[in-house]
Amino acid sequence: MSPAAKVSEFHREGNDWFCKTGLSSDITVVVDDVKFHLHKFPLVSKCGKLARMYEDSEKSLRTTVLGEFPGGADMFLIAARFCYGARVDLTSKYIVSIHCAAEYLKMTNEYGEDNLISQVETFLHKNVLRSWKDCILALQSSTPVLKTAERLQTIPKLMNAVSTMVCTDPSLFGWPMMMYGTLQSPGGSILWNGINTGARMRSSGSDWWYEDVSYLSVGLFTRLIKTMETKGIRAESLAGAMMYYARKYLPGLGRWQSGTRSGGGGGNSSKSRRSVVSFSLASASSMSPLDQIALLETILSLLPEKRGRSFCKFLLGLLRVAFILGVDGNCVKSLERRIGMQLELATLENLLILNYSDSETLYNVDCVERMVRHFVSSSSPRLPDFSPPSLDPEMSPSSSAPLRKVAKLVDSYMAEVASDVNLKPDKMRSLAVALPESSRPLYDGLYRAFDIYFKEHPWLSDRDKEQLCNIMDYQRLSIDACAHASHNDRLPLRVVLQVLFFEQMHLRNALASGLQDTAHAQTGATGEHIVQRDGWVTVVRQNQVLKVNMQRMRSRVGELEEEFQSIKEEMMMKKKRVSKSSSSLNSPRLVKMGCKFLLPRASDAKNDTAQSSVSSTPRSAAADHALPRSSRHSKHRKSFSFFG
Repeated sequence: MSPAAKVSEFHREGNDWFCKTGLSSDITVVVDDVKFHLHKFPLVSKCGKLARMYEDSEKSLRTTVLGEFPGGADMFLIAARFCYGARVDLTSKYIVSIHCAAEYLKMTNEYGEDNLISQVETFLHKNVLRSWKDCILALQSSTPVLKTAERLQTIPKLMNAVSTMVCTDPSLFGWPMMMYGTLQSPGGSILWNGINTGARMRSSGSDWWYEDVSYLSVGLFTRLIKTMETKGIRAESLAGAMMYYARKYLPGLGRWQSGTRSGGGGGNSSKSRRSVVSFSLASASSMSPLDQIALLETILSLLPEKRGRSFCKFLLGLLRVAFILGVDGNCVKSLERRIGMQLELATLENLLILNYSDSETLYNVDCVERMVRHFVSSSSPRLPDFSPPSLDPEMSPSSSAPLRKVAKLVDSYMAEVASDVNLKPDKMRSLAVALPESSRPLYDGLYRAFDIYFKEHPWLSDRDKEQLCNIMDYQRLSIDACAHASHNDRLPLRVVLQVLFFEQMHLRNALASGLQDTAHAQTGATGEHIVQRDGWVTVVRQNQVLKVNMQRMRSRVGELEEEFQSIKEEMMMKKKRVSKSSSSLNSPRLVKMGCKFLLPRASDAKNDTAQSSVSSTPRSAAADHALPRSSRHSKHRKSFSFFG
C-alpha cells in the first residue's frame, strides 16, 4: 500500500479518529479529549514513551491519556501517521511543534532507523535555519510550545540564525535573503522555471527586517532583540525595530509618528519593505489595554540610553500613549527623564501633550516643566548620539546652544498654551523660571508669550502682571520689542516706564558706540562717511523725539499724582467736616453753604466778567496760557472742592 493510500485510511467521525488497516484497533490514545483508535504495534515500534508505558502496565491496558501533549491533537495525528509509515511533509510552520511532539513521544533512532526526531532535526538545519522566511515562520508558530522548544534549544537556534542574517550584508551572500526560495539563483538573480531572468533583487536597507519580526509575540520579540545585542548589531537598527513594533501595536502612536524615519535617522518606508508575512497565515491582532501597557513597559526597558531627533519624537509619542493608558508613574518618570536629557531635539508640535487627567488646563504643562527641569539638571552628562557626533562646535556638550534652543522652545510653548483660559499665572511663572537667566540672550519670545497671556486673560490684576513681567530682563528686549511694549495698553504703567527707560539706554549706548567707532576710524570713502553721518543724524533726531515723549509722560504722571493727592486731601477734609457737623446736618447755614456752591451769585458773575476783561490782553492771555495744567486744575478744584 502506498503512503498516500495509508494516509487516506485515517478518517474522523465526530471527536474520534480511526485507522482502517483491516484489523480492529486494540488501543485508544486520548489527546485533548480527542480519541485515536489505533493499533499497538505501529506505535510501540516508533514511540519510546508508549513502549515503556505498555511494558510497565498490565496487558489489559487499552486506553492511554497523554496530558499536556505539545501541539495538541493535530501534532499527535502527524506522529501517528508517521508511525503507520505514511509520509510526513515537514514545513517551517509546524516544524517546532512537530519537534516537540516527537521529543515527547521519544521517537529516537533507538526505536527505529531515521525516526521522526532525526528527520525533523535534519530539516531544521538544512532548510529552516538557512532561510529567513522559514526562520520567521517557525518562530511565529512556536508560541504554543515555547517552553518545550526552549528546553530543546530550538528557539535559541532560530534566534541565532535570524540575528546572523540581520547583521550580515544581504549583498554578500544569497542565503540570508532566501525569501524567494528556489526563485533566487546563487548569484542573486531571480529565476523563472529555472531560467535566469537577468533581473536582480532590489537591495534592501538596514530596516528590511522590521516588518517580518513585528509579527512575533512580545516575548519572542524581546528575546530576539537581546540576542541581536549580543551579536553586535547597531543600536540605531535595534531602536528602529522597536519603534516599528511599538507603532504597530500601540494605539495612536503610528498617527503621531507619521513620516518618522527609523532608528536614529535612516530607513525606508514600510510600503517599500517586502515582508515574508504574506507566506504565513498569521496577522497582527488587537491587543487589550493591559497587554498594551505591558508592551509599552517592555519597549521602554529595551530602548537604549541614546539620543536622536526621531528617537526623541518617538519617546514623546510613547509619553502620550502612557498618559492615555494610565501606566505606572515610574514609567512616566522614566520617559520624562529620557526626553528631558535630549529636549533640545524636540519640536513644539510634539510638546503639545493634551491633559488626560482631571486638571482644568488643556495641555499638560506640569509634564513639560518636569522635562525642562530634567534638562537643566542633566545638561552636563550628555547622552551619546545614535550617529557619530557632530563636528559643529555650537552643538558640543560645553556649548550653550542646546540651552538657548530649549529656551526658545519653551517660549514658543508658553505662547501656544497662553490662550488657555484655565491656565493660572503661577503655572506660567514656574515654567518661565525653570530655565536659568543665561539661557535667553533675548527676552522677546517670553514677552510675546506674556502679551498673549494678558490678552486672553483680561481679568488679571496689575500685581499679577507685574509679577510675570519682572521675570523678564528689560535690558535684553530688542528695539522692536521695546517699541511694541511702550504702546502696549495691556502692560501695567510701571512696566511701560521701565521699558521706556531701558529703550532710551539702548539708543544712548548705540549712539555712543557709533560715535566712538567714527572717532577711531582712520580711512574711509567720502560716500560712506556721508551715509554714516546721515544715519547718526537720524538716530539723534529719534533720541530727541524720545526725550520729548519721555518728558511729556513724566509731566503727565506728575499731574496725575498731584491730582490724586489733592483729591485724597479733600476727601479727608470732607470726612472731618461731616463728622464735626453730624449733629447739625439740617441747619440753615449748611443749606445756604450748599446753595452757595451749587448756584453762583450774580456778583460772582460780574467779578468773573471783570477779570476776563482785564486779562483779555495778549500778554495776560499768554501768561494765563503758560500756566501749568496742574495750576489750572487746582484753581477749579478750589471752587468745587466739596463735590470732589
